[in-house]
Amino acid sequence: MRLTGLLRRLFLLALAVALLWQASLLARVWWWTGHNPADTAFMDVRTEQRLADGRGPLLPHPWVPYAHISPNLKRAVVAAEDARFMVHDGFDWSGIEFALRRDMHRGKLVAGGSTITQQLAKNLFLSERRSFVRKIEEAMITVMIEHLWTKRRILEVYLNVIEWGDGIFGCESAARHYFHGSAAALGAEQSARLAAMIPSPRFYDRHRGTRSLSGKTATVLARMSGAAIPP
Repeated sequence: MRLTGLLRRLFLLALAVALLWQASLLARVWWWTGHNPADTAFMDVRTEQRLADGRGPLLPHPWVPYAHISPNLKRAVVAAEDARFMVHDGFDWSGIEFALRRDMHRGKLVAGGSTITQQLAKNLFLSERRSFVRKIEEAMITVMIEHLWTKRRILEVYLNVIEWGDGIFGCESAARHYFHGSAAALGAEQSARLAAMIPSPRFYDRHRGTRSLSGKTATVLARMSGAAIPP
């Protein structure tokens, strides 16, 4: 009886902690509806890694309002990362189905099917580790973001916080690092190149002349005209 009571109390305690954690996530998502996040979980991880390696903090990553980000970059990122961004509810079910079929064919799990909203949820709150629990957390945060934010806000935050190279976060920092200009002035080809780098930004920062990056850039450039973005 004592053991049963102890297990029950431990279960209730764990449930309370889980509910408090979810409430804190919801509170932060709500707050960021109208306030810009100063940093993210990914930024914190990269900062710790750089300091441990003796390389110093991240490069400055100034915030750029949505209206001051080049439409070329918006279209390029949507074309490259989430073509159905404007019409899905946070999850691209057709993309998830395709990824699952590919994984079954290859006989192993491969990353795929993530929308911009899912990527943003991971960047804001989670780590790089892959686990079933983390995917559940990512899904719950994705639902929160999609219900509380507009598509315009989602894309604005995404472009300002994602990783674009070694110590480089956000579109303004990326534009200055790679093209010595601002995010507002990015042309179509420059934007396509930045969008093509998103899956492996630190690798492409070190290997900018690779044929794979050039090929991906050309593909994104060809798809940009059909990408729908928030006004």
